[in-house]
Amino acid sequence: MKFLKVSLFTLLISCFAACNLTLNPNGPRPNNPYFITTETITIKEVVIPEGTTLAYEKHLLKKGEQSSIMNEKHLTGFELAEGKTIDWGGVPITAIHKFFNEEMSGYTVYADFELASANETTFYKKWKEEACDLGITVKNRDNWSFDTSNILDVESCSVLYQRYFEDDKKQQDFLDTMYTALIDVK
Repeated sequence: MKFLKVSLFTLLISCFAACNLTLNPNGPRPNNPYFITTETITIKEVVIPEGTTLAYEKHLLKKGEQSSIMNEKHLTGFELAEGKTIDWGGVPITAIHKFFNEEMSGYTVYADFELASANETTFYKKWKEEACDLGITVKNRDNWSFDTSNILDVESCSVLYQRYFEDDKKQQDFLDTMYTALIDVK
């Protein structure tokens, strides 16, 4: 009888662990596939350095770290290794992630303003003032580079400024100014 109780208790604990039931208020952590680059590569028309983590959509057969790069069409974003940035319109950035909403064509760009830019443009200064993540809408979802012919608009600056609030003149004016400054970057 004691063996049966211990076995049932062990089985119960195993089930909770297998179901990933935790006390984490954010729920269980996803184990989506990812790949850490071993050399400099071009992804979504952006040259990224070695050590960059490429994150992919949830996949039935692939979980966690992958031993090889996956198809670019499943990429949800990338994050550079700590301390590394790439230039995106004169701004040092650390990550880009596509919009979660599949109906929207664009991505969010994350800057690191602790690292000085050699070319502090109006775009750089305006973005640095708010120090927010910048939502960018684009024509071609497969191009995450700073290609002004592909960039349609500045959709948001974190939750502070969003195109969604069409009647808020202050928000719209700020986003218009950001977009104009972005397009003016040479």
